[in-house]
Amino acid sequence: MKIKAQFVITFLALVFAGAELQAQYGYGGRGYGSGSGYGYGYGRQRNAIPQAETAPKEPEPKTAGQIVDDEMPNITEALELNDFETAVLSSILKKYVQKRIELQILELTPDKTREAMEKITEEQTAELKSGLSEEKYEAFVELQKNGVQKTNKLKKKEKKRKKKKPKN
Repeated sequence: MKIKAQFVITFLALVFAGAELQAQYGYGGRGYGSGSGYGYGYGRQRNAIPQAETAPKEPEPKTAGQIVDDEMPNITEALELNDFETAVLSSILKKYVQKRIELQILELTPDKTREAMEKITEEQTAELKSGLSEEKYEAFVELQKNGVQKTNKLKKKEKKRKKKKPKN
């Protein structure tokens, strides 16, 4: 009987020790750093803390000042403006870009929107003519027609032509 009692006690000790070891050291003897982490082979694991589902934020629309400030270095370079001319052009453009943004927010009928845009353009044209020299104003109008990149390409071509012409 002594042998049976010792056998039973040893068996129970091993069973309890095995359960204790499994509870303490993870999933069935795999330990902490083995496999590909916790829950390997056990399906999707859930966190006890609920996660709030947030939609990705839409980028906030730029303000008139931001739009103009982003474009001014290119415009200044293309038109070769000095600091004063840059400040004048920047303030005029900010003012009228803001008016255009406000007009879009109003969501008027297409006819009313067109009329309002034409009025804004006329006011902007008048203010630009009074704020810039005739030469810079004409260059700005060309810039609006062609875009900054095309204007810069044309300037580079003109410079190359001037360099290639031999002096007599």
